[in-house]
This record gives sequence, structure tokens and C-alpha cells, in this order.
Amino acid sequence: MTYPPNAVPIRVNCSGRIDAKMIISALEKGADGVLIGGCHPGDCHYVSGNYKTRRRVTLLKQALTAVGIDDRRVRLEWISASEGAKFQATLTSFINEIRELGPSPVAQVRNG
Repeated sequence: MTYPPNAVPIRVNCSGRIDAKMIISALEKGADGVLIGGCHPGDCHYVSGNYKTRRRVTLLKQALTAVGIDDRRVRLEWISASEGAKFQATLTSFINEIRELGPSPVAQVRNG
């Protein structure tokens, strides 16, 4: 299976290890969007990591909206390690949506 070459996967043990600073840093460094793939609710090996991620992403999206950044630039999807086809389809869909939004205004302000 292939996915768009402009995607840069970063593996972590659990989506619960991802915090808002990491996502904001990616946007500041030029990422036009961040897709987080976490285990399905109830299937987290770390018990509640995906629930923590859901709360963090919800709050981050509210903060992004408050400062004028489209919250569609950050997406959380429940995708297990065995769902390769779903990962590929979700990533392709996300990249197409981000392409429609255009370059990240976060990187433009930071680098501008």
C-alpha cells in the first residue's frame, strides 16, 4: 500500500503521548496539517491514552479556532495497527482536504 509522498509519519507508542506542543511545533515547522491515528476507544494498550488524546485535540482545536486557524488542520481518527487500508484512505483524504485549505498560516507567520 502506498500513501501520498508528502506525508511524514511519526510513530509513537500511544496517541496519549502526543500533546498540544508537539502538534503546534509541527505546524510552526511547516506542516500544513497533523493527522493523529489512535487506537479505537476501549482498545488502548495504555488503558486511557486515546481518551486523553481526544480531550487534548478537542481543546487544541478550540484554541486554534480562537486564534483564527482552521481546526480542520488537525484531525484525530481511530485507526488500529491492523487497518492499513483505512490508514491509507484516511491519510489520502486528509491530505486532499489540507491541500484545499492551502499552506498553513502558522508557518507563514513564523517564517514570514
